[in-house]
Amino acid sequence: MMDRSRILPSLYPFASRFLDRSGLRLHYLDEGQGEPVVMLHGNPTWSFHFRTLVLALRDQYRVVVPDHMGMGLSDKPGDGQYRYCLQSRVDDLAALLDHLRLNRGVTLVMHDWGAMIGMAWAARFPERVGRLVVLNGAAFHVPPDAHVPAALHLVRNRALGALAVRSSDFFIRAAARACCTRRPLPAEVLDAYLAPYTSWADRIALLRFPQDVPLQPSDASYSLVSAIEASLVQFRQIPAVICWGERDVVFPLRVLDIWRDHWPQAAVHRFPDCGHWVLEDAPDEIAACVRAFLRDAATSTRIADRL
Repeated sequence: MMDRSRILPSLYPFASRFLDRSGLRLHYLDEGQGEPVVMLHGNPTWSFHFRTLVLALRDQYRVVVPDHMGMGLSDKPGDGQYRYCLQSRVDDLAALLDHLRLNRGVTLVMHDWGAMIGMAWAARFPERVGRLVVLNGAAFHVPPDAHVPAALHLVRNRALGALAVRSSDFFIRAAARACCTRRPLPAEVLDAYLAPYTSWADRIALLRFPQDVPLQPSDASYSLVSAIEASLVQFRQIPAVICWGERDVVFPLRVLDIWRDHWPQAAVHRFPDCGHWVLEDAPDEIAACVRAFLRDAATSTRIADRL
């Protein structure tokens, strides 16, 4: 388990909680009271990524933020103890939200691969979903005209790419440089991103995530992603907001267009000078957007209930 003393308490002032998953500890935050807001990170980030949004919402909402297994402050089992795939991520999330009895009105805030995990859970439990927030991610197959980064192919398919991810912190440092375009990350913030991943064993999930990205029908998670994509139509009337950094090196603007095709009712906030880690580039603006969205959606729901 990572030593939290390596992270400045002022940057991550939250109590750690853990859920037992067959002897493995899944770490999560559970802050505040009120309607539930569940935040789901991608790779190579962890619950630290949502710190400013947790602080912005916990005065009015119950904010739950898990670290996916192998990430952040969760355990980092080997392949013999845990199957690193999309289905396992969704099962972990379902177990956590069942444990917390979050059975209705859940707002999902989803970034990167967290959008795939969140919408897979939503497809399984649509009656429990209240609102949706997407930050530069995808929950569908990325079409050929929305290019897959060359780095993903290198990591998925080449031994050299896999070695680079697991043998050093190069992958996280490179991601931080490429994904933050408005301003570089402060040193203490980068250190916090690096803190959970200090050894070959600690970095297993950083590699397994891209290896699980399905690019062709023979890939293990391909059919599940197809099912998630097909399910998106049932959420067309759910209140949704999309905050998108336009200088994204992972998901080009074509991916935002696909979201808008699926959810034409969604409010869209575009950040032309921000990158894939849009929440790092524009934390205050996005916090304001999300707070306003939650407030306005709640008001609309109360009005509809009276009609």
